[in-house]
Order: sequence, then structure tokens, then C-alpha cells
Amino acid sequence: MTFKRLAFTLALAGAAQMTHAHVVLEYQVAPAGKSYKATFKVGHGCGASPTRQIAVDIPTGVRGARPMPKPGWTLEVQRATLATPYTSHGRTIAEDVVRITWTARTPDDYLPNTHYDEFVLVGQLPDKDGAMYWPVTQVCAQGRNEWTEIPQPGQKLSDLKSPAALLDILPGAGASGHNH
Repeated sequence: MTFKRLAFTLALAGAAQMTHAHVVLEYQVAPAGKSYKATFKVGHGCGASPTRQIAVDIPTGVRGARPMPKPGWTLEVQRATLATPYTSHGRTIAEDVVRITWTARTPDDYLPNTHYDEFVLVGQLPDKDGAMYWPVTQVCAQGRNEWTEIPQPGQKLSDLKSPAALLDILPGAGASGHNH
């Protein structure tokens, strides 16, 4: 991890947060091959409408994603068959989590537009460093926000209207291995 790369990543994240009030990760830099706690910060609804659902698409290469339950919200964990199975704890894993969805149980459980909350999951990051984008869909009582845009080569994250949450994966010291 170089200081310049870390400073650049944090500057990009800070600029994006000031320009757009969107769903972002609390910790936007992590080492490759390690366990990562992804905390998605939700700071507003859709206009004045409260948030009733948050869905996170798990990026390719993240293994064993597990959500943190929230009081008043149900969890749905969607799994899919992997193109390339992997081994974990002596078992072959042929399918893994591809999407986690939190849905408010009742209108009383909705996240009001004037409030802030976090939605949390953990997973094992891939061994490869680089930018990783986490698409998030925010469904409100009226309307929705699709935080799914990924910058094209030469495009800045701050140029996007609805950017996906960015995680900069840095080379890890002894990146391979298993951590909890």
C-alpha cells in the first residue's frame, strides 16, 4: 500500500461524497485476500420518500458474503452457481451469495428521509487488488435510486449521477489465506 494511492482513493471518495449524497462504504480501502466488513451508509431516501428496501449486489470474487440482521427488517440472501467453484474449510463451494436484500417489515420500520442508517455484511475479498464496485438498489415508498454506475476508463467517479459504492482493494501482505 502506497501513501499516494491511499491519499488518492480517499480524496476521490471524499469528493464524491460531497458532490452526491449517495450510498457509500464506510471503509473504502481494504487489503486483498482478507475478510472485509462492508458497511453501506444510507443518508437519505428518494426525494422526501422513506427507504423501504436496500439490495446489494455482491461483486464477482467476494466469497461467503453474510449479512448482519437489522431489527424491523427481513433478510433475503440470493445464491447462484459459480462458474469456478472454490474450496473453503475442506469443502468445495459450487454456489455463493450474489445479492443481499434488507426489506422493512412495516411502514413504521421504513428509514425516514431525514434519518441515517447502515446496512452491513461481511465477506472474503479476492486476492487481486484494484477497484471493486458494489451496486446498490435503494427502493423507497415512492421511487427508487439505482446506485449502480461504474466509471468508464478516463471517467471520474464524481462525474457519475448514481455511482456504485467503491472499494479500493490494495495488495495485501500474504494476501492468500483465510481470515474471520
